[in-house]
Amino acid sequence: MPLSNSAVRDIETLVHPYTNLALHRETGPLVINRGEGVFVYDEHGKAYLEGMAGLWCAALGYGNEELAEVAARQIRTLSFTHLFGGKSHDPAIELAEKLKEIAPSPMSKVFFTCSGSEANDTQVKLIWYMNNALGRPQKKKIISRIKGYHGVTIASASLTGLPNNHIDFDLPIPGILHTGTPHHYRNALPGESEVDFATRLADELEALILKEGPETIAAFIAEPIMGAGGVIIPPTTYFEKIQEVLQRHDVVLIADEVICGFGRTGKMWGSQTFNMQPNALSCAKALTSAYFPLGAVMIDERMYDALVSESRKIGTLGHGFTYSGHPVGSAMALKTIEIYQRERIVEKVAAKAPQFQKRLKALADHPLVGETRGIGLIGALEMVADKASKRSFEAKKMIGAMCVKHCEKEGLILRNLPNDAIGICPPLVISEAEIDLLFDRLTTALDKTEADVSAQNLRAA
Repeated sequence: MPLSNSAVRDIETLVHPYTNLALHRETGPLVINRGEGVFVYDEHGKAYLEGMAGLWCAALGYGNEELAEVAARQIRTLSFTHLFGGKSHDPAIELAEKLKEIAPSPMSKVFFTCSGSEANDTQVKLIWYMNNALGRPQKKKIISRIKGYHGVTIASASLTGLPNNHIDFDLPIPGILHTGTPHHYRNALPGESEVDFATRLADELEALILKEGPETIAAFIAEPIMGAGGVIIPPTTYFEKIQEVLQRHDVVLIADEVICGFGRTGKMWGSQTFNMQPNALSCAKALTSAYFPLGAVMIDERMYDALVSESRKIGTLGHGFTYSGHPVGSAMALKTIEIYQRERIVEKVAAKAPQFQKRLKALADHPLVGETRGIGLIGALEMVADKASKRSFEAKKMIGAMCVKHCEKEGLILRNLPNDAIGICPPLVISEAEIDLLFDRLTTALDKTEADVSAQNLRAA
């Protein structure tokens, strides 16, 4: 089929994130023109069940009239003002109050950004700033995890533990370290239980801290569930044991709740699901159900006291964004959280999760699938060339991309993740019937992928 006019214009004008730009010039884009509920529609009118909630973010689905109305009302009332130089406005104040109220651990103050990447970049700066204020100029290193995803700005991309975010970008920057991935299926020793695996990972983290010197280690950042790295669920007791290590060495725990926050796991925060007590927290995405670019950094009292001390010494806090606490985004976030609470969205996620997870786990019997994993309304399946040995397909065979393309043909949008994992993260408002439709279409796509694999002998090493 020849490319549409929109597709040709796209190729000549846009640089697409996370896209093979050379291949894109040949295939062109999927042009989405509208959305309603859990479906989006392309330029030809074809409907797709949006099985990734966009990019893990459109929690309330598409076309929510309440959010449209509050945006229009705020634009008419106060379309823009800023927080620089001590200025403020009610939507930002009220949103900060609400976030402190619902935070998973005690937080003192809120700093607003436009994205999760900016939030995590800000975390790095504030950690460095705090330790300078505390007279600990050597305590600056930050530990992330292999396969963790924390964004794409220079500092946050350095925290990200995925090779393609580093290669030829000259990253990571100095002072960013990476420890092991808590993926039992791939990284446990033969016969090692989840508890024993968690103990080993905590021991490895402590060994890294001792090797580098505890006086140099400032923070540890972690997603409750590793999202873009493959929807990796931590083993039992993992975060409890990790936090014991961090507390022994006065290392700040930063929770990256950009994907997990606001109900995805069946609780308001992933931190609550996995018994995390963070000292600082980053959120974005579902904060506005992706209807407006907005992120937030929450910090505890010790970090805030350091900001006050240094700004007194320097004369200002030399950090901020033009759109920090944008009044339209703040008003929309307040309405989004109101909807979550009024409509009991988090409780409904917990109620729908058993059906979602049952359908996901049933795919473990498919000849292509090595592992299924998930919690709440998030999950992934990992495709393998050999189920018994867990042997992966060669990356160049692009089995994950093949499966996602078959999904698209079936009217389902999912995402290809590392190691031929297929991520699933629908809007939280998805119905039981739509959950079944999602997995029916995914099963058909897997069957068609298996037919291609067999016909082309793609399992051969």
